[in-house]
Amino acid sequence: MLLKPYCGIVPKIHDTAFIADNVVVTGDVEIGAETNIWYGVVMRGDVNDIKIGTRTNIQDGTVIHTSLGIQGTYIGDDVTVGHMALLHACTIGNKAFIGMQSLVMDEAVVEDEAMVAAGSLVPPKKRIPKHQLWGGRPARFMRDMTPEEIEYLQISADRYVALGKEYKNQK
Repeated sequence: MLLKPYCGIVPKIHDTAFIADNVVVTGDVEIGAETNIWYGVVMRGDVNDIKIGTRTNIQDGTVIHTSLGIQGTYIGDDVTVGHMALLHACTIGNKAFIGMQSLVMDEAVVEDEAMVAAGSLVPPKKRIPKHQLWGGRPARFMRDMTPEEIEYLQISADRYVALGKEYKNQK
């Protein structure tokens, strides 16, 4: 992992987090307990802050950045972010699911237990409500989530916490 201060601000990573070897984390970044940051992720907390809660999963190739003068990027607890997502100056609620190769843009909000389909683009200032599935480019309401999908949000978080612990404990 490349852990790099920016303007004297050093990233803060909880001891129980798993951070893959080739992750880049710079500046004002906080990563919570039992969170997993997988291979090839880049997080730049240079022009604003990045806060990631507990038990969250940021999958391979994801880029997280912020916006000067607008806001940082804030990701809650038990969140699953799919491979190669781009999160920019947005807010992701607890137990939300961001599909692979999705883009969530400046000041967009994905509420708690909401889902963004793979390959979607959530435009600036868009709000994705709780228990809804949105998808497309630009993202539009597709349907309400099923009880099984809502239950899966916690299952996904639990599975990745366990997998991150396996990786962290390998010597």
